[in-house]
Amino acid sequence: MSDLDTFREETRAWLDANCPPEMRAPIVSDKDVVWGGRDQSRLTAPQKTWLDRMAARGWTVPDWPKDYGGDGLSASETKVLREEMARIKARNPLNSFGISMLGPALLKYGTEAQKLEHLPKIARGEIRWCQGYSEPNAGSDLASLATSAEDAGDHFVVNGQKVWTSYADQADWIFCLVRTDKTTKQGGISFVLFDMASPGVSTKPILLISGYSPFCETFFDDVKVPKANLVGELNKGWDVAKYLLGHEREMISGMGLSGGGDALVEGALATVGVDAEGRLADPLLRAQIAMYEVRALAFAAQSERFIDELKAGQAHPAQPSMMKYYGTELNKARHELAMAAGGSDAIEWESERSGGGRAARAWLRTKANSIEGGTSEIQLNIVAKRILELPG
Repeated sequence: MSDLDTFREETRAWLDANCPPEMRAPIVSDKDVVWGGRDQSRLTAPQKTWLDRMAARGWTVPDWPKDYGGDGLSASETKVLREEMARIKARNPLNSFGISMLGPALLKYGTEAQKLEHLPKIARGEIRWCQGYSEPNAGSDLASLATSAEDAGDHFVVNGQKVWTSYADQADWIFCLVRTDKTTKQGGISFVLFDMASPGVSTKPILLISGYSPFCETFFDDVKVPKANLVGELNKGWDVAKYLLGHEREMISGMGLSGGGDALVEGALATVGVDAEGRLADPLLRAQIAMYEVRALAFAAQSERFIDELKAGQAHPAQPSMMKYYGTELNKARHELAMAAGGSDAIEWESERSGGGRAARAWLRTKANSIEGGTSEIQLNIVAKRILELPG
């Protein structure tokens, strides 16, 4: 038996013994998703148990070094862990912008002190992070951002505004792009970290058409940020920002794999029923769900290959844009099918039968997928220019 086979057996036994039954059920609403943070009072007992057990094992970030809260697993071992979690339908113990975006950037650009300070807390789910990138006049043209950070000796004084800051009203800390040199565009941007409880920080939720408010406006009024919280070099934050954007787009692309055909079939069976041969009675809907499943399987295979190439430093720099675009379209298609499969129940907005309009609100939320993390148009331009090498 190979070492990897032994690892699989040990992992399987540990997961079987330690994953609470409640954490093997499908995610139904936002309440089922664990984001961590200072205030963990909203976590259920099974959620807290699962998070603590996985964090103690280093398996919320299994491939991070042990010094930073991970378990130092190889790429092959990490893949086995994911496969074994999928086998028992275990939920992700922790969803975190700290894991999916800031963590990789700190591992590459952070000082040792910054890594030791922030990464273990991210791994344990003790701090919830948000991202301060977009501004009212700096969205797709992010490098035109105006939020300033003035040098005040041992600290910066930050003033300005960010927008579309996901979960800023619930976050503990923010990783933020600020302008430290107004004489140049991309060359005058720095990357800083600071506590959202700092004096001068305020947030205002933005109500979406779905009725939810995951996004916020975020305001900074004379916020003091210690210079020790500067990540990378002064005025070279654009390098950190671009690296982090690649991981953000990888995260968003994963939305296309966050739900499978089984849920679609179950929803359709409840409304459409079966034919004489026991198949979904609507042949057109049946074919559309089958096509979705084929596309999802192909995307899953490509995603696995992309992640392996990314970790090996062999991925094309523009590949995250390609993955983000396709994953976005796949997720939107999944929710379109869920609406079609749900029949009239799916368009109800507030009834108990529809779960408070769960399907309709989720469908409306996916419309933002093609905007957040860089619009689909921008991603297609990047793919055309940098991967296909088409003329301008």
